[in-house]
Amino acid sequence: MNQCQPFHLALPVTSLEQSRHFYGELLGCAEGRSSERWVDFNFWGHQLVVHLVSPEQMSSVATNPVDGETVPAAHFGPVLPWADFMPLVDRLRERGVEFVIAPTARFAGRRGEQMTLFVKDPSGNHLEFKSFRNIEMLFARDGLDYP
Repeated sequence: MNQCQPFHLALPVTSLEQSRHFYGELLGCAEGRSSERWVDFNFWGHQLVVHLVSPEQMSSVATNPVDGETVPAAHFGPVLPWADFMPLVDRLRERGVEFVIAPTARFAGRRGEQMTLFVKDPSGNHLEFKSFRNIEMLFARDGLDYP
């Protein structure tokens, strides 16, 4: 498949104010259009829209084991250039962000080696930031030496 246009992702949140702080101020995503019930963000070139819902409407989080970690099954996030990963880690640490899964190397020393970390937004949505040592491994299927 060829390179595609930016994707659109809509998420439920319980506070637009907290979401503006988390996505806008903490992560540095520029705010776009908004209303009293939703806000658009430029999420690494993609359209992220947060929609205000009541706390009762938020779903629970299922998990899956991946490389020795319990990973939230529902999550999203950008794949960053390798050189950008640690500066983001430093920024999150400086701002006191709690990691759901601390920054770690997955499949270290293997063809699909990647750095990854998980955080939650104030509404409990899980984000994964990752970076591949070799970006060509992002969609590789054959010859990888991990399950």
